[in-house]
Amino acid sequence: MLSSVLLLGACSNEIKVHGNMPDPEVLAEIHPGVDNRNDVLNKLGSPSTLSTFQDNIWYYIGSRAEQGPSVFPAEEIERSVFAISFTPAGIVQETKLYTLEDAQEVELIDRETPTEGRELTILEQMLGNLWRQPISSRSKNTK
Repeated sequence: MLSSVLLLGACSNEIKVHGNMPDPEVLAEIHPGVDNRNDVLNKLGSPSTLSTFQDNIWYYIGSRAEQGPSVFPAEEIERSVFAISFTPAGIVQETKLYTLEDAQEVELIDRETPTEGRELTILEQMLGNLWRQPISSRSKNTK
C-alpha cells in the first residue's frame, strides 16, 4: 500500500515558474502619462530585460510550465510578457501585455557559415606545429 502511494506521488505533475510574472492587480497600477521609471521599479522591481536597440522599453517576462513524469518535457501553460515604453523624459508612454496566444513559432535555419581556408587533418595539425617556431623566438630573429 505504501509503495503504491509513493509511486503515484512520483507521477504527479509539478508547476515550474520562471522569470518575473507580476500580479495583474499590480500591472493595473501602472498608468501611462502618470507613472515614471522609479514608480515602475518600486511597483514591479527590475525588468527581466531592456529593449535591444532602445533602452526606453522594459520587459517583464515570466512563464509557468507543467512538468509531468521526468521522461516527458515540461509543457508551457502560461507565458506573459509585459512591455512598458517610456518617453525620453522617463514617463510611462504605453503598456502592452503579450500572452502565450500572441507567441509566434520561429523557424530555425540550420545552414552553416563557411570559413575561409582549408580544413587540416589532425596529423597535419600536429606535424605543422613541430616545425613552427615559438612566437618569442620569431620576434628575436626578425630584429
